[in-house]
Amino acid sequence: MTSERANESSEFPVDRVRQTFDDEQDDKTGVNHEPSEDAASHQATVIVRGETVRDQNPNPPAKDSSAKDKEESRSKEVSEANFKMQSRLPALDDDGDVGVQKEQLVIRDGKADLAFTGTLLASAAPPSTGQERWEEYRIYETNGGKHVFSNVTRSVFAEEQDHHKAEVFEPAPSSVPSQLLRSARDLTRSRPLAWTDAAVTFFGYGPLAKALYRELGDQFEEHIS
Repeated sequence: MTSERANESSEFPVDRVRQTFDDEQDDKTGVNHEPSEDAASHQATVIVRGETVRDQNPNPPAKDSSAKDKEESRSKEVSEANFKMQSRLPALDDDGDVGVQKEQLVIRDGKADLAFTGTLLASAAPPSTGQERWEEYRIYETNGGKHVFSNVTRSVFAEEQDHHKAEVFEPAPSSVPSQLLRSARDLTRSRPLAWTDAAVTFFGYGPLAKALYRELGDQFEEHIS
């Protein structure tokens, strides 16, 4: 009886010591004999000198929205004709017609086009740098003394149509019946409505509009004393 207990007590510590030694060796070397299936399937693990480093973001970051827009722009089909126009900006195809009396045709979206004999007084367009879409401003004068204002919006992309807007300004009528057709606001003005007023109403005072007005001299400037 005594000898059996002695044997048990002498063998048990040896097993515990061996197990403890093996565990310590495993801790030092970083060896993991039984990794869990969940951990292996959900995260990447790298062992560096006994330390576990997890890959916190295995998926690549999403593309920035602006970069995505640029990529989509590059993938669009380019209109060859409009690309040539864009490359020549701020020069326009009809710059040589400024001051020349000829038959004119001004396109309008949703309305009848304007056909008349007259002169292109001035035109303006932005510089070509970085312009995928741009506007072109023009002012015409007809032989009958009317003025035509044109705004064309273009794009280098084939899938985007050009947009055309235009308005006609007629001089203040002189007859009484015609005067009665004018609005009370026009009749109460300190001076008759001039075509320059109508041009500002149509084009505004943006940088491109001011470039257009400079082509016509100083009549669009406000003179003060």
